[in-house]
Amino acid sequence: MGLFDKKYCDICGEKIGLLGNRKLENGNLCKNCARKLSPWFSDRRGSTVEEIRAQLAYRAENQEKVAAFHTTRTLGADTKVLLDEDAGKFMVTRARNLAEANPDVLDFADVTGCNLDIDESSTELKRKDKDGKEVSYNPPRYEYSYDFYITIFVNNPYFDEMRFQLNSSSVDITPPPGTRPGMTSRYNPESNVEYRNCKKLGEEIRQVLTQVRRDVREKIEQAAAPKAAVTCPCCGATTTPDASGCCEYCGGAVNG
Repeated sequence: MGLFDKKYCDICGEKIGLLGNRKLENGNLCKNCARKLSPWFSDRRGSTVEEIRAQLAYRAENQEKVAAFHTTRTLGADTKVLLDEDAGKFMVTRARNLAEANPDVLDFADVTGCNLDIDESSTELKRKDKDGKEVSYNPPRYEYSYDFYITIFVNNPYFDEMRFQLNSSSVDITPPPGTRPGMTSRYNPESNVEYRNCKKLGEEIRQVLTQVRRDVREKIEQAAAPKAAVTCPCCGATTTPDASGCCEYCGGAVNG
């Protein structure tokens, strides 16, 4: 087939316009169908037509989960972590219209880990000498830039991590003279209010997701643990309490 031969989407069957094709391992995908994939999914080129169909079915089911989602807690500033604590679910999105964006809804139990990463970069500051040329200070001076990232590791068939930036723009810090690297003391970025706020926000998200994961895992382990037989105070029978802590014979509350 030639470069400019007509192509059709192997998902919806629509004709794909010039520059509109999204290659799959064994077929073609139009940009409209590609928009429906999870924003955290990154292996489109390595996916088959069948695998993309399966993901789009998953994404259609996810719309029902979004509709049933009731936010009880919001973490973050630009990109937000929304929690539905009653249902034990969460999503990560910067969208205002959730129904349109269809962010992936995951269970607390899907979380396998959460990291806060702070990326630092530096730019040397220069001054102009008497000839107008840019030269280094002695000792050199630098401006530092910080970006804060959260990575949520998850158990999902289509992606295994959700990485996003906490700050909408970099936190830039220029250390005052006398606290430059190379001097006796190094400038501590924690002295900057914006830096502290971003770090605090990241640590809160990490701690909350780590805690909800721990709570869910403990409940699963407790439910799976064998229950000891006790004497029912209501009927006197030796019984193993059911999931609600009641006697299997008379239904009375068992204290044991």
